[in-house]
Amino acid sequence: MTVLRGLWPEVQDNCTSLGLMLLLVLFMGLARVVTRQQLHRFTMIHTFVLEFLATFQLCCCTHELQLLSEQEPAHPTWPLTLVYFFSLVHGLTLVGTSSNPCGVMMQMLLGGMSSETGALRLSAQLIGALCSRYCVSVLWSLGLSKYHLDERSFACRNPIQVDLPKAIITEAICSFIFHSALLHFQEVRTKLRIHLLAAIITFLVYTGGSLTGAVFNPALALSLHLKCFDEAFLRFFIVYWLAPSLDFPFKTVM
Repeated sequence: MTVLRGLWPEVQDNCTSLGLMLLLVLFMGLARVVTRQQLHRFTMIHTFVLEFLATFQLCCCTHELQLLSEQEPAHPTWPLTLVYFFSLVHGLTLVGTSSNPCGVMMQMLLGGMSSETGALRLSAQLIGALCSRYCVSVLWSLGLSKYHLDERSFACRNPIQVDLPKAIITEAICSFIFHSALLHFQEVRTKLRIHLLAAIITFLVYTGGSLTGAVFNPALALSLHLKCFDEAFLRFFIVYWLAPSLDFPFKTVM
């Protein structure tokens, strides 16, 4: 009984984080419904808002997932389960959006998206990533959980635990595997494809998370590690922006 009482505050904090993520997904879903109903005639605005909401949702949830994963790094089962679950949630709710600059640039190189639309989506992702960081900072300042420390969101918590060449290779390989899977699974039934992609994301986070965080998304990296970009811009630019784009020539010929 004493053990259960000792675990109860931790369970409450985990439930608080989980509840925040689910509420965020719900609100973003409602915002997407309103956007599709009210802005469908304004194609460019419609595209921008949907991409912004998708990136905002992805980044906010990942901030919270990263927070949970840091509580018990030696026992990653629960965080990895949440990574898989929310990868499914994002796959189901963010249909038609990319939330990843690498995905947009790949579509542009393959001729599936005009440069104007691509630039619009990229700007929406950048703004969504920055806004999500501000939103997370405000939420954590409320102190809803003992994990939520406002000052944490402003500190640089360097996720790169290996030397620069290994970090570049890790992010490049993660990006290649993920986007190759996206291309090859296009003909797979939607329900099965979402599970396959969620499994791949979870696998990549498990294998590469201890090396670089396995982000393979420049917008997400900017949101998660903005302070680190400010303190060591070149290193983080190479690892999290340049490295995931190095394999574009291979993706376009597959």
